[in-house]
Amino acid sequence: MENTYRQPQSVRHNLKFRLLQVKSITDISPRMKRITLTGEDLADFYSASPDDHVKVFFPKPGEIMPVIPELGPQGPVFPEGEKPIMRDYTPRRFDNAAKELDLEFFLHEEGPAANWARAAQVGSYLGVGGPRGSTVVPYDFDWYLLIGDECAIPSFARRLSELPAGAEAVVVVEIGNESEKREFESKAHVATHWVLRENNPPGTAVKLKETVLKAKLPHGDYFCWIATELQTSKELKELVETVRGANPEWVKATGYWKKNENT
Repeated sequence: MENTYRQPQSVRHNLKFRLLQVKSITDISPRMKRITLTGEDLADFYSASPDDHVKVFFPKPGEIMPVIPELGPQGPVFPEGEKPIMRDYTPRRFDNAAKELDLEFFLHEEGPAANWARAAQVGSYLGVGGPRGSTVVPYDFDWYLLIGDECAIPSFARRLSELPAGAEAVVVVEIGNESEKREFESKAHVATHWVLRENNPPGTAVKLKETVLKAKLPHGDYFCWIATELQTSKELKELVETVRGANPEWVKATGYWKKNENT
């Protein structure tokens, strides 16, 4: 019998583009910055799922204001020759009363998003579009399996903070060094496996795959969320389905970044 009651539900949102300013900056770890954005454009912001993403529009180098598109009949419309640098980020926290939106930036070695986050100051401008939709995962699974790397930590932190008391989760995260570890706040029972990458290149996930294969996992129906490099996410999805017995309908694999693409 098909467990339709546990199927993740897709929800669409009205697309809106917002011009926001940096309100505060917090160093979460040596390579993770939390940027708190604010602005009246956040009045009707809505994010229904920890796996939501917003499109972030960065100012061009040397400029203050980002180019933000207009919403046309066929979607976003940019001024001719003015398409900005764009990246996807997870809404880590939204406070409607305070009009605050938190985004967390992992500081890769080089790239437009990481460079902007390093240089950002209170008052800096950023454009944000969306989220266009949400995948809402039920909270009645027996347990949850989260697999990812440093870029997934903000999304995982939000997911765990929203799990109810009595829920159970296993988290497997590959990191470059010990300083990236953090305590996840959650009402649920959470078992976290921090996996050091050692000398393996980012995105190969050698140690991550080994840990997923060997980890002792709970019994029962579970939802698996994978968030890492694009190709690696696909490989991990196949691994948990074929080796760890995951139901393919209850596995979501997302590419949070792509090899050889500056972030």
